[in-house]
Amino acid sequence: MSRRAERLHVSAAPVTSKAPSVTYRGLFLNDEDWGLKPWAAQTYDPQTGNIGPKTYARIFELMWRLKANTLWPAMHDVSTPFYDIKANPKLANDYAIVMGTSHSEALMRNNFGEWNEKRDGAFNIFTNRKRMTAYWQKRVSEVKGFDNLYTVGLRGVHDTPMEGADTQDQARQGLQMALDSERDILSRALGKPADKIPQTMTLYKEVLDTYQSGFKVPQDITLLWPDDNYGYIRQLPTEAEIQRPGGTGVYYHLSYWGQPHDYLWLATTHPGLIAEEMGKAWVRQSRREWIFNVGDIKPAEFLTQYALDLAFDADGFKTPPREALRRWAATQFDDGSATDIAAILMDYYDLAFSRRPEFLGWNGVEPVTRPQTDGFIGKDGYEAQARLAAYARLTARAEALGAILPADRQAAYFELVLYPVRSAANLNKRILSLDLAALYARDGRAGANSYVSDAQAAQAGIDADTAAYNALENGKWRHMMDARPRDLPVFAPPAWPHYAASDRTGCDLAFSGGRVINAHDFPRLTFVRGVPGDQVVEVYSREAKDTPVTITPIAGISTEATRLTLDEASRWQSRLGFHWNGQGQSGRMTITCGAQTFNVPVDVVDGPSAPVDAVETERRVTIPAASTVSGDWEVIDELGSQGRVLRSRLDLPGHRQPQVVTSLSYSIFTTSAGEADLTVIALPTHPLSPETGLKVGVQVDDGPIQTVDFKTVGRSDTWKRNVLSNTALGQAGKVTLSRGKHVVKIYALDPGVVLDRIELTFPGAPQRYAP
Repeated sequence: MSRRAERLHVSAAPVTSKAPSVTYRGLFLNDEDWGLKPWAAQTYDPQTGNIGPKTYARIFELMWRLKANTLWPAMHDVSTPFYDIKANPKLANDYAIVMGTSHSEALMRNNFGEWNEKRDGAFNIFTNRKRMTAYWQKRVSEVKGFDNLYTVGLRGVHDTPMEGADTQDQARQGLQMALDSERDILSRALGKPADKIPQTMTLYKEVLDTYQSGFKVPQDITLLWPDDNYGYIRQLPTEAEIQRPGGTGVYYHLSYWGQPHDYLWLATTHPGLIAEEMGKAWVRQSRREWIFNVGDIKPAEFLTQYALDLAFDADGFKTPPREALRRWAATQFDDGSATDIAAILMDYYDLAFSRRPEFLGWNGVEPVTRPQTDGFIGKDGYEAQARLAAYARLTARAEALGAILPADRQAAYFELVLYPVRSAANLNKRILSLDLAALYARDGRAGANSYVSDAQAAQAGIDADTAAYNALENGKWRHMMDARPRDLPVFAPPAWPHYAASDRTGCDLAFSGGRVINAHDFPRLTFVRGVPGDQVVEVYSREAKDTPVTITPIAGISTEATRLTLDEASRWQSRLGFHWNGQGQSGRMTITCGAQTFNVPVDVVDGPSAPVDAVETERRVTIPAASTVSGDWEVIDELGSQGRVLRSRLDLPGHRQPQVVTSLSYSIFTTSAGEADLTVIALPTHPLSPETGLKVGVQVDDGPIQTVDFKTVGRSDTWKRNVLSNTALGQAGKVTLSRGKHVVKIYALDPGVVLDRIELTFPGAPQRYAP
């Protein structure tokens, strides 16, 4: 439903826009198999039956609204190649859109639909150069009258490494052969020197390795630096590369199909990460061309607009991402709801930053592997329960706000806010609930099967919401939303188990860390004098019958209720939260469940005599990196597990020695003594350039300075783990600590390291995926 305005006012005052910050600003339509192509073929333009001129006209109109001027067209084999429809290039010209092609498609070709190996032979520059040259020549001759940004270079025919090149020497040789042919074709067809024709070489995947091995690219060609497919730019220009006449730019993913796992369904790239990574590109003078892989465009509407807004006007980097999101929401809806919408969506991005919904199977693709038990489960399920509660609160807020919005904004709100929020919540709920059901069945809990019911309801919610999305506005977007792209295992409804009742009776308690106890074997709750804190104990029944529970805390500890009943509504269990006010003595509190009484020891230990940056809790010290700062570091807000991170300054020299570096200094207090593991947790960024590294030094008290290196190699297992979790774990070894106060120091040895937190864990600390 459209909103009608009775009167419009247009100012006659002339407005002159300042020049765009980035010259070529564009989209790459990719992995269009599950949204854009089905919608175009079956809903918007069934006469064409594919992505044709009618669809491209709407995309070009969108690009004008977003101030974008460059397009890499859809190129999978489900799509008709762009140049197979003669009206397409003329339409682009009419809209003043500069056409290019993807990193694997040289000279305006769409290889998936245009190169036929049975007809044309191998796409091998060493054995079939003449045929490949003719193939490129034909297309350039056809489109030379239009405004094009020509992709040059060579990869395999279908987004794969170069055929026939088994070594870097061969890769360099093949790349040079292709480049010589391509530039000769361009010069002859356009009647001008090659260095006067706009060209781009995207240094994607193995092409970057070839470039780094010494391949020389002509100075007039724009070098396009890729991210690693997960939002972290693999390299930015050296001082020499900044001076290239052709400049440099960035190819950046907001959607991806491939290893270690796709994220094609819900757009969850954190706006703070876009600002951080593209901001680095801007600072490092990579300003010639920014291309964003937006998949099907929907549901990445805000992320696409945000990225292109930054490309058009780099002053946008001065505006925090949350405020940019609020302004966008005000435009789509109204000022009154914008702040709440921005808060809801930022929490949505925050929750997905620790693990995207598509990654919850803890499995991989290419090859596709089976889902594993979710890493939020651990031994106790506490983290999973906290995550489910966070998503439940977020969903409730989104639903409550949606209920009061005007009718003419309901469809937009469902698409832009409620569908992604509720779908992310439901996939988390389906997966985590099934894993909790299995965990609790092993405990013998009476309520285990209720979690299976939750999982079934969550899957039904995804299916219903997806159907509703495709039916909105009389089916305007029918076939655009597919909740199971590629039919990957993480999306498949699983078998729904049913667990037999426990053959044991009575109640039990479960403590953080997976320690299930009985009346004669108690773990201890430890609190620090002078430091308020919280702990949780679960009480549960093995029998599906109403069971009264009474809690008698000791002085200094409070709980929400001292009497409750375990019943069907509570799943015959309760998470008892205990708040310690910082004052009191050790003792025992009692929890009575039915006929059983549990005496739970509470230890109160002495705390620090003065404020410190972090205090041990549950055998772990977690230090937020941004709790202090020094001249070598700068605070980046709205990013990371703590809501803000520290980045070593981009203008620092690389490979510094700690002896000449001013350290970050954190004071901590441990209530345990003995050996502890020291881990520095960063975001999985890459070195700024080959001239720098990605190292920090870390020191505890007056001990030796240990070097931690966050650099990863290629598509290693470490890199895969890093990008799936948005963390890089720097292991600094073990340290031996006495009980009491200590100092942890961090030294910036390279620029561009983004620190999230530092952790010290003693043996017995509960297993945790995220803080």
